[in-house]
Amino acid sequence: MLELPRRGLLLAGLALPLAARAEAQGLDFPSRPLKLVVPFAPGGASDQVGRMLAEALAPRLGQGVIVENRPGAGATLGAELVARSPADGYTLLYGTPGPQIINPSLMKSLPYDPATAFAPIISIIRAPNLLVVNPTLPARSVAEVIALAKARPGELTFGSSGIGASSHLAGEMLKHMAGVEMTHVPFRGSGPAIQELLAGRISLLIDTLSLYSEHIKAGTLRALAVSTPGRSFLMPELPTIAETLPGFDASAFNYLAAPAGTPAAVVLRLNRETNAVLAEDGFKRRLAAIGLEGIGGTPEDCAQVISTERTRWRQVITAANIKPE
Repeated sequence: MLELPRRGLLLAGLALPLAARAEAQGLDFPSRPLKLVVPFAPGGASDQVGRMLAEALAPRLGQGVIVENRPGAGATLGAELVARSPADGYTLLYGTPGPQIINPSLMKSLPYDPATAFAPIISIIRAPNLLVVNPTLPARSVAEVIALAKARPGELTFGSSGIGASSHLAGEMLKHMAGVEMTHVPFRGSGPAIQELLAGRISLLIDTLSLYSEHIKAGTLRALAVSTPGRSFLMPELPTIAETLPGFDASAFNYLAAPAGTPAAVVLRLNRETNAVLAEDGFKRRLAAIGLEGIGGTPEDCAQVISTERTRWRQVITAANIKPE
């Protein structure tokens, strides 16, 4: 009579380490809600896409995905939170160029190792940038902008949403690859920069496509080219800057990452479900409506893009002599 309870206790004792092992390997993932850390304040493009992704992933994972905004220090505060979280896949980073790509070259020190602190999961979106000018500028192509800049060294001005912002680095890349001198004028955000361009007080901007669509339709700004390597399906009639400057690529890259050491099974599950979300026609339409293009692919693809982008932007930052802060 005592044998059955004793056997039951033995089996229960074995079950506990098996359950712990299954969780450690991610075999029962997910068994509770996930947290997606967006390293920016609510309301911006990253927050918008992060929330769209969280909403679409939840039913596929069978668990809620809660978005937590953690802005500050050029996105490093949110990245640090994820880097220091348990490597179990329940705390994820909505990655933007700052944490692993730009900040290593712009900041003297980071609270994590940008090369080893994260496990890349999947590339989410590319945000095509547009080269736009005030219609009064006598240039209707990238080649004409370059010719004008060469004829008037330092006179042409390009705005940005701030020092080290993607719009700043895109302008510096244009200067570097074209071998021209233009004057950078930083603003506190894209909105003020666009207002100055509309007023004709700066010559050009290279910033997110969605910011300009209404102005282009109204004829108050002139779009010359897109910053992606190939033409964008969002504005297929526009040439690329790369058609004039081969190799030019200045489009913001966003991705999903987990803390380093996250079990491979968890990374692959998150990759599979996110690829499925990105393939949905409805999700594609929602991205296109805000000027974005989905990517997808393997974790290895994502890791390669992060590494390539880090090297490429480091070269631009060095050539432009932008000092770390």
